Formats: sequence, C-alpha cells, structure tokens
Amino acid sequence: MSNPYYIIGVDIGTTSTKAVLFTEARATVCKHFVEYPLYKPTPDAAEQNPEEIFNAVIIAVREVIVKSQIDTSNLLCLSFSSAMHSLIAVDRQGQLLSQSLTWADNRSAKWAEKLKQTELGREIYLRTGTPIHPMSPFVKLVWMRNEYARFFQQAAKFISIKEYVFFRLFKQYIIDYSIASATGLLNLQSLTWEEAALETAGISDRHLSTLVPTTHILNKMDESWAREMRIPANIPTVIGASDGALSNLGVGAISPGIFAITIGTSGAIRAIIDKPISDPKSRLFCYHLADNYWVMGGASNNGGIALSWVRDRLCDAEVATAKQLGKDPYDLLVEIAQTVPAGAEGLIFHPYLTGERSPLWNPQARGSFSGLSLHHTKAHLIRAVFEGIILNLQQILQALEDFTGKANHLKATGGFTRSPFCRQLLADLFNREIIIPESYESSSLGAAVLGLYALKKIPSLDKIIETIGATHQYQPDPAKVETYQKIVSLYTRLLENCVRPSVA
Repeated sequence: MSNPYYIIGVDIGTTSTKAVLFTEARATVCKHFVEYPLYKPTPDAAEQNPEEIFNAVIIAVREVIVKSQIDTSNLLCLSFSSAMHSLIAVDRQGQLLSQSLTWADNRSAKWAEKLKQTELGREIYLRTGTPIHPMSPFVKLVWMRNEYARFFQQAAKFISIKEYVFFRLFKQYIIDYSIASATGLLNLQSLTWEEAALETAGISDRHLSTLVPTTHILNKMDESWAREMRIPANIPTVIGASDGALSNLGVGAISPGIFAITIGTSGAIRAIIDKPISDPKSRLFCYHLADNYWVMGGASNNGGIALSWVRDRLCDAEVATAKQLGKDPYDLLVEIAQTVPAGAEGLIFHPYLTGERSPLWNPQARGSFSGLSLHHTKAHLIRAVFEGIILNLQQILQALEDFTGKANHLKATGGFTRSPFCRQLLADLFNREIIIPESYESSSLGAAVLGLYALKKIPSLDKIIETIGATHQYQPDPAKVETYQKIVSLYTRLLENCVRPSVA
C-alpha cells in the first residue's frame, strides 16, 4: 500500500491563524489554531502585532505536525490563505515601523469620503475593483501621507500581513495577485500597479512587493524557521490567495448560479466570474483568484458582531442562565428568537453598529430599530437582530445578481450558520436553497486545493466541485417567504435613516 500524501492549508485570519492538515484527497487529518488580540489605541483604530501573527503561523504549523505525527517526507506543500486589506510599514532592513492596520481600522474615514467625491476616486475604483473605503490600503496610505508625513517618509515598503510572514520565512517581498487586488492599488485589467492610485497615495512601485500569481511556489525557507515548524526547509510553499476568494473555492462555489455566503463576525456574499468587472454604482468588489477566476461580491461589517452586541448589552440574565445550564449563550438566543413569529411582528433592525461596507460603503452608517411599539419584548429585539443581519446581506445579493444573474444555490459557512434556525432563516429570507458544505474550514481547504493545482496534482480548479460534499440542504418555507418579501422592501426604504452626515 502506498504512503499517503498530505498538504497543510494555513489561514491567517483576523482573530486567529489556523493550520489544517489535509490528505491529498482533501480529507481533514487534524488542525490547530492560535488566537491573537486586536488592539484599539483609539476608538477608530483596529491594529494587530505582526510578530504575534507570525509566531501564530509557526506554532499552528508545528502543532499539526506534532499532533499528526506524519512523516514529513510525505508532505507535499504548505499553501496560504490570508485576510485582506492589512497595511504595515517597514524600514529598509525590514524592521517594523507600524502595527498591522486591519480592514476594520477606520481612521482614514475622512480621506475616504473626500476621495469618493472626486472623479479621480471613482476612476481608481473602476480600475482597481476595491471600493473607496477606510478598509482599503490605498485609502490608508492617503491618510498616512497627509496626517503622518514624517512617519510615512521613513517607510521603505508598505506590505500586508501575508507579505510580512513570507518576508520572515523567505527574505523576499512578494505579493500574490489576489491580496494585491484587494489593496486598491492594482489595475485589474493589466495586473500591474495602478499609476493613478500610486500617485495619489504618494508612493511608487518600489514601495510595494513584487507581484506573483497565486500559484507561485517557493522552496528555500529559512532553515531556523523550518526547524521550528518541524518541516523540511525545501518544502514547496504556495503563496496562495485571499481568504474570501479561497472560501469560494473551498466550498465549491465557482460555477455560475452558485454563490458563497460566509457569516462569522462579519459577513460576505461572493460569486466567481471569468473576467474582472467593476460595479458602476460602486457597491461591490472584484478580486483575483487565479487565471479566469475572479471573485465579485460584497462584504458586511455586521454579521455575528451584532449578536455579540445583543448578548453583551441586553442579555445578562440569559448569559448567566446559559452558564448554569452549560449552554452556549448563542444557543439560548436562538431559542428565545424562535418564540417570536417571522418578521418579529413588524420590528426591523438595521445592523450597522460598526458603520458598513457593502452595500453602503459608509463608515458613518449606524444601526437602528424601526417599528418599535409597546407590545415588543426582548425576544422580538433578538429575532429582529437575527433577521436584520440577513436582510442586509440580501441587499448585497441583489446588487451581485445584477452582474452574475440569479443565484440558484447559496453555500453557507461561518459560525452563524451552525444553527438550523439560522440556516432556515437564510433560506426563507433569500428565497433560495441553502447548502451547508461538508467542510467548515473553507479558506484552509481552498488554500490546499490551490496548492494541489499549483503542484499540478489536479488538472483544473473546476474539479473541486465534484469532491465537495454537503451535509444539509434547506428549502424556503413559502409562508415565511411571503412575509419576508414584504419586509425586504420596507427595510430598503428605511436605509437612508441609518446614514449619518459624513465626517467633516
């Protein structure tokens, strides 16, 4: 019997780094994740320590090797997924000049608003596919240039967290087209740095890393770090792509009519198209995955974070009860929400507690309850929050379908979808079949699949669809669909009440 071969998918996320060991047939062997904090030195800041994240990568890989006790001569490669939109300044020696500014950092909001009002800003969006928003590294650079000029001028390179990890491992500054396409600095048609964006940001291409395909392979790792991870230094390492793009690949949502929806702390809906397109209304992003595979969609700031707000602000007694019963507080919130009929008897929640990305792209958007009356209870509030999260994603779905055609199936992953109640809510509010993929490790699995493709172990990315299993399918309930279709139009009409005047 031949020895099995393995691949490690490493996902550098916003809250943790996860390493998952898969067999060549894409079965999960074991996994390990390492969490790290988000630092908020000011209310609008959202930073992380790059060294803490780099160490998390080393530990996560080492632990799956130790746990699995595999023969590392049978390890085919490492392949990487990473969160998008981070920005780090380093000096000529590669020493850190800043923390990693995450997508959630909102300090450049004033500059985003100024750019959005100009024809130049619109043109840069249309060429790069990255909406003008504080999440964008392009906008962060404009902010740095204007408000921290001395610090800005000290920087030799501006890189993402994935680039920092690869620089530490391989002493090279390289960036894959997928992460680069989410910076707001890459021309989607030419796959080169966009001159208008660079000039506006006050940088040149020497401040940026060398562009490479998502299938690019490195195999000369720093030996000391290889020893730390318990792997050979010459192990093929695939640079990989962004977490959102790889999540679509990992759930098999890469064909027309199949969309991926992810709801964790935040949320997103994405579809694969065969060429780059920008939305004339600036509602959607377009990012690279691989040749002839582009990810179009929209991301929401406000997914499970809205449920965390309900838990922490309104449900002290319920959380205490959950602890006494040995239950997860979220499970108790689900139970309470189910005591109220669909539509929460006229109560509508707009979930913009942290501003919003798609479809509003307005960091000043704020949440609200509409239709509140004396007969509404805490249970109504809780159900309205569950529904409001999905109603907002419905706005993204409508915008996306303008370009791709109707979504026949939605493949849903993320912590929000672990509950059958939430899965059925998705089916009813979207009026679509909801499929729950077999693997929840969608970005890590996507990285592994891309790694196998880079190594020519699979002939086409399309082949992944044949091997992705589904654990559950949920069909819309016609009676509830009728209720929710009335609410969708009202939710949309009330949207303008959520948008505050922009920062001066």
